[in-house]
Amino acid sequence: MEQFAYWHKQIPGTPLYPDIEWNKPEQRTYAGKLGIIGGNKLGFVAVGDAYITAREAGVGQVRVLLPDMLKKMVPTTITDVTYAPSNPSGGLSRDASADMHALGAWADAVLLIGDAGRNSETAILYEDFLRDYKGQLTITRDGIDLLQNTPELVVERDQTLLVVSFAQLQKLFSRVYYPKILTFSMQLQQLVETLHKFTITYPVTIMTFHQNQLIVAAAGQVTTTPWDNPLSIWKGTVATHAAAYWLWNPAKPLEAATASLVS
Repeated sequence: MEQFAYWHKQIPGTPLYPDIEWNKPEQRTYAGKLGIIGGNKLGFVAVGDAYITAREAGVGQVRVLLPDMLKKMVPTTITDVTYAPSNPSGGLSRDASADMHALGAWADAVLLIGDAGRNSETAILYEDFLRDYKGQLTITRDGIDLLQNTPELVVERDQTLLVVSFAQLQKLFSRVYYPKILTFSMQLQQLVETLHKFTITYPVTIMTFHQNQLIVAAAGQVTTTPWDNPLSIWKGTVATHAAAYWLWNPAKPLEAATASLVS
């Protein structure tokens, strides 16, 4: 018997939501379009990994938006790339806005994968994109950090999945003045209860790692899945899989993100 009606525990090898896997389109023509945004002059590994992961997961079409400073560095394995204007720090400049919006108009879902640099101009660009783009949006890694000055914009936005570290989640709670302090020593049950309440308050879907569990929370419902590979979260692989499964199940972000963990 479950401890709380809103807490659903997934066992490795036994999907909580088997229908989600069955909904995966067999033909790429019907498997959706994912736009991936990230990269700066010092790094684009996560972008490349996300591109390959999305293709291997079965996403129909994948397009990548990168700063034009990377034009000579990107491997030929990433075939569908648009290069947008860079700022002096090597991240996307505000002049990349038209390219970001064009990608958003083309895509069924967008993934802000990170490696974006910590430039204030790129942060403003991301904020502007969030205000205008209404589709499915998955944000992870330093894409989250770039938006730390506008936390309300992130948590109050519909169609948003945040794949965050526990430290990023702590900062997010603090910045929206949520009346619950998260600590690394807190019990899993306490975090589950807090995320239950938080996602009743805000329409965002949250995915985080705590006490060897990957936790997904949305609309007051929470799932936990045992997880022994935290590196896959920090690399962006987990976020990419979740974005792909959500692409195929747009009305079920919690179920899709949870199902992506046992695929």
